[in-house]
Amino acid sequence: MIEATLCFPLRGDVEGDAKEVLLIEKRRGLGQGWYNGPGGKLEADETPRECAVRETREEVDLAVDPDDLERAAELTFVLDGETHTFCHVYVTETFEGQPRESPEARPEWVAIEEVPYDRMWEDDRLWLPGVLEGRTVRGEFAFEGGRPLDEAEFVGHDLEWDVPLSEEF
Repeated sequence: MIEATLCFPLRGDVEGDAKEVLLIEKRRGLGQGWYNGPGGKLEADETPRECAVRETREEVDLAVDPDDLERAAELTFVLDGETHTFCHVYVTETFEGQPRESPEARPEWVAIEEVPYDRMWEDDRLWLPGVLEGRTVRGEFAFEGGRPLDEAEFVGHDLEWDVPLSEEF
């Protein structure tokens, strides 16, 4: 099983309301050409928060303090009946720097009401709108058709909203 993270930096207007989310267009690897938040696989002896911070720095050159990450979702992806990936999802409104392109990602600030769900994983449209509204979610998403995951068929899901999320494990 793969353990991974996603991080969704948010920026707001003068009143502090989140109006935009930083998305990346993946330039290589799983999900190439699709949009998502910065993220990736945990390395050995790395906590999910450390992974989210590292991946956000590597992919878009934003500095995030691990204490400023808010847990937003725990997502389990099942492929052909077996757990394939467990993903820790975070949001943050506190970061330093300006997003920059990298070999892995092209960053783009997107208005929350204009998130390009048609250019994202099929499951994203089910959970990401709630996360961007400040809700928490625990979800399981089933895919069939063998590897790689981005070529498998999305066949079902189960979502639990507004749940307390485990701190880290």
